[in-house]
Amino acid sequence: MSRGSSKKREELYRELEQEVRRSNVLGSFFFRAIADRIGMNLIDLQVTNILDLTGPVTAGRLAELTGVTTGAVTGMLNRLEEAGLVRRERDPDDRRRVIVRLTPNEDVMREIGPIFESIGRAWTELISDYDDRELAVVLEVMRKANEMTREEIVKVRETPEKRGEDGEFSAPLGSLESGRLVFASGAFRVTVRSDPEMEDLYQAHFKGPQPDIRVKGRTVTIRYPRRFRHSKGRKHAAEVVLNSSIPWEIEVRGGASNLTADLAGVDLDSFEIKGGASRIEASLPHPSGTIPIRISGGTSSIVLHRPADTAARMRVGGGVSKLAFDEQRFGAIGGEVKLQSHGYESSEDRYDINVSGGASSLTVDTR
Repeated sequence: MSRGSSKKREELYRELEQEVRRSNVLGSFFFRAIADRIGMNLIDLQVTNILDLTGPVTAGRLAELTGVTTGAVTGMLNRLEEAGLVRRERDPDDRRRVIVRLTPNEDVMREIGPIFESIGRAWTELISDYDDRELAVVLEVMRKANEMTREEIVKVRETPEKRGEDGEFSAPLGSLESGRLVFASGAFRVTVRSDPEMEDLYQAHFKGPQPDIRVKGRTVTIRYPRRFRHSKGRKHAAEVVLNSSIPWEIEVRGGASNLTADLAGVDLDSFEIKGGASRIEASLPHPSGTIPIRISGGTSSIVLHRPADTAARMRVGGGVSKLAFDEQRFGAIGGEVKLQSHGYESSEDRYDINVSGGASSLTVDTR
């Protein structure tokens, strides 16, 4: 390709990008004009359009498509159902799910119908000069563009806010009623704690290589790059602060090293480390119900503190070299080890600790 043709192509790219942006803006203005004309909320109108395109979908799927919380979707569906535009039904295959079905209101459709018919006629006239092959190309581009836009929407929604240039991240709590923190590729030199005054879902600060963070619904996923383990000589540290007003599940995949978890202020639903653990210390909160603690893949130097008068049961598979459970101290023990505190069976609020793959040094005590 010649330099001149390359320059021309770049100009076409820029012009095409600008026209796509104009199309997006004008499309949003078009729907806003319709909503204003018929006295509807813009997002409500867009939901009716989604249902017209997709057919019946679940309320959860509508939340994903619109990007609003499940609580906001419920309020929106209440309005649309009261206006006679949608109907909610129980899924016959899963009674826990709600299916939303479009039931167009005749009065509303009398106002909307002519508007969409007008733009439909305009589109037909616009493309009437193109032959079948050209229309097939346009259709292919539109389909690919829509798929690309859906992917970009997911990126925007799942990428948390980054504050400053030093690795500070956060995400809003919104109407979430629980949280899940996942370290997808290990946790190294990490401190996890809670903050009762924090309004965000979570906040995090990282030194050294920056992880990839995704937030989808209630799940915060932190994934360190592969080069992290090999970047010797650099300082690595991380602090993750959780909103203490909601219950949390915490999961570490790929092992953990130098993990300090001050969870005394967390409403903990579960805590799990997969892939081995080394130099782990966790202060556990007062449990509500039976809370599982799972550590697998072999462990070294693990310390778990729980509140005084809190019952616990511990099972260690594969043997342990040094074990402390409350006031009991043991040397090397082969095979499976089972210990539990007094009153465990009758206690409603307790910890069930399971360590598989063997352990070098393991301490479970009260503080």
